[in-house]
Amino acid sequence: MNNHSVSRSLSKILISESDIQLRLKSMGQEIIQYSKSAGIDELTVISITNGSIVFTADLIRQIDLPLKLDCIRISSYQSSCSAVTEPKVIHTIRLDIQGKHILLLDDILDTGKTLRCVKDLLNALNPASLKVAVLLDKKERREVKMEADFVGFNIPNEFVVGYGLDFAEYYRNLPCIGILAKELQPQK
Repeated sequence: MNNHSVSRSLSKILISESDIQLRLKSMGQEIIQYSKSAGIDELTVISITNGSIVFTADLIRQIDLPLKLDCIRISSYQSSCSAVTEPKVIHTIRLDIQGKHILLLDDILDTGKTLRCVKDLLNALNPASLKVAVLLDKKERREVKMEADFVGFNIPNEFVVGYGLDFAEYYRNLPCIGILAKELQPQK
């Protein structure tokens, strides 16, 4: 990494730490209300890592329902700023989700390929239901038919980092979401 400080690596803060926390509280309430109206009294949360670790940790504390947590690890970006491969499962879940109500969490929905891949994989395990929650939705980048049931923020087609989102594994520790400075983005 360059000699840039992490916080000076952003050209703009897109979503502040306080705005993220406020939205997660309301998302938690939306998920609880949906669950209660659907007669769901327990959730199994599946988090797509690494990007959604921070989002998952903060969101599940806002969901006042019994829940189990598992993670699935997918690779598609490597060190590029756009998906360079088809999503590939690196590590799958351990929980038996047959007949369970699943809440699938991801940091960002852009092309839709990763979420479509994971959703298809989980549906093959016969859950009772499967809903998707994402922190960010970048609709301009969609390549496959995929929508989330719960969305934190709709964002423009910018290369964002922070709050778990990375570039080449850096910037995940930023408390906000920002646009990575152009000079730090890889050349296409």
